[in-house]
Amino acid sequence: MSNITQLLENNRQWSEDQKNADPDFFNKLSERQKPEYLWIGCSDSRVPANQIVGLIPGDIFVHRNVANLVVHTDFNCLSVLQYAVDVLKVKHVIICGHYGCGGIEAALQDKQLGLIDNWLGHIKDIAHKHRAELSGLNEHDRSARLCELNVSEQADNVKRSSIVKEALKRGQSLQVHSWIYSLRNGRLKDLSKVTE
Repeated sequence: MSNITQLLENNRQWSEDQKNADPDFFNKLSERQKPEYLWIGCSDSRVPANQIVGLIPGDIFVHRNVANLVVHTDFNCLSVLQYAVDVLKVKHVIICGHYGCGGIEAALQDKQLGLIDNWLGHIKDIAHKHRAELSGLNEHDRSARLCELNVSEQADNVKRSSIVKEALKRGQSLQVHSWIYSLRNGRLKDLSKVTE
């Protein structure tokens, strides 16, 4: 059996398991989407949003890109943010990065990688902004700290967006959260509760 065939078989089994556990699962899922959360996370395959927070499909709206960036010229991300805030009326926007992020590590290595160098430039700007703090750390700690700083910066970018400003001006209930995930223990840390 090819890998692709196995994926289709896995899907068939998953679908059957869902129907056996809740015969009305797919009917409810297909009726409408009303998540309370928008998750802006990294594309890394080891950080599956629904699973690590224990939610089922339909409970969380997800946007992923390399290193969980929210760039003011990225119309893909901003379109997701606007749809989530203005149409779905999410109550929480979660920016979630993770330790050991390949995008962060690539930005720190300062190697030429091609097109992605343009994307990683945003992370390099954050590293430059915090160079005094980062320069005193060993390679592992520097990467981990830049992962945290990146998440905080992206949350600030969300808060500064016209989309969030307008929603708050309208009185819409909306909170922005900065989280980081550990691949080593599967735990999330709320960076807004960590004092610097």
